[in-house]
Amino acid sequence: MTDTGKILEEMNDRSREVFRRVVESYLVSGAPVGSRTLTRDFSEKISPATIRNVMQDLEYLGLLQSPHVSAGRVPTQDGLRMFVDGLLEVGDLQSDDRQKIDATLGSNSQDVSGILDRIGSALSGATQGASLVLAPKHEAPIKHIEFVSLANDRALVVLVFGDGHVENRIFTPPPGQTPSSMREAANFLNALAEGRTLSELQTVISRQISERRQEIDRLAQELVKSGLAVWDDDGDSYERLIVRGRANLLGDEAQEEDLERIRSLFDDLERKRDIAEFLELADEGEGVRIFIGSENKLFSLSGSSLVVSPYMNADRKIIGAVGVIGPTRLNYGRIVPIVDYTAQLVGKLIADRS
Repeated sequence: MTDTGKILEEMNDRSREVFRRVVESYLVSGAPVGSRTLTRDFSEKISPATIRNVMQDLEYLGLLQSPHVSAGRVPTQDGLRMFVDGLLEVGDLQSDDRQKIDATLGSNSQDVSGILDRIGSALSGATQGASLVLAPKHEAPIKHIEFVSLANDRALVVLVFGDGHVENRIFTPPPGQTPSSMREAANFLNALAEGRTLSELQTVISRQISERRQEIDRLAQELVKSGLAVWDDDGDSYERLIVRGRANLLGDEAQEEDLERIRSLFDDLERKRDIAEFLELADEGEGVRIFIGSENKLFSLSGSSLVVSPYMNADRKIIGAVGVIGPTRLNYGRIVPIVDYTAQLVGKLIADRS
């Protein structure tokens, strides 16, 4: 990959200004930028031919490209990365954007999931992109667990937390379960669960089943394992992904060739593919991170950008993330402070309700 940081340092003032103006114009309009457009408002008297030469040099460096033979230039992914890292001017959070996000907390509801859902909608509305909110699993101490048979091949596991939060999950129980084995499984779990969080319970349950093999029936053992596995979610340590504002990615300006890429993005989001990975990347440092195109596998096919920030609980532990997805020509300077503020707000919300 091109060492864009070094290139930026070695560029002269004219090349840097041409590059900056091409990128800024592209981020606003989404259209290729020609030399005559730049000539009209350039800071010095300069001919279109001179600007064309500079743009050719920038294209040779891999920072600009021509989408069509006779068109102007647009930034490449490397060019956008260099702009974001070295030339992007991040503005202050606008008051109307702050009000849109703050308005989601106007309700007295204690339902964190509902508030996060509204925050996602407000974030997509403010940015005109698709918003992501990766919600943490509920980690309050457990008060009670119960299994309820719904049919031969379906059962409900009810989890009651000490703070009054209740979660219900439907799952397929092992065959042959009886009311007696369900009661036994629930009694076994409740003897271990009270005062422990779900993650703490899952670390001790296998050892306890092994040590107390004679005290719990085989069917009840299988029910305990399959019932708890509902919350494991195949190794995903996050409860759910909230996506809002998908229609924003399919606006009138979306070209036909873009639609298939956007559909592939939606497919990935539905399958939660690589969602944990972008949180791990965000975990490398506090604050907002920007991923452009193929820099994250989740968006490599759709050619989209992600502006994401982790949020933390009261113990300063990263427990989730909020972000905005859009085309690579996002208004990064405006969206970065919105995402940053939203992440801080969500973190405070989680901490206050812990």
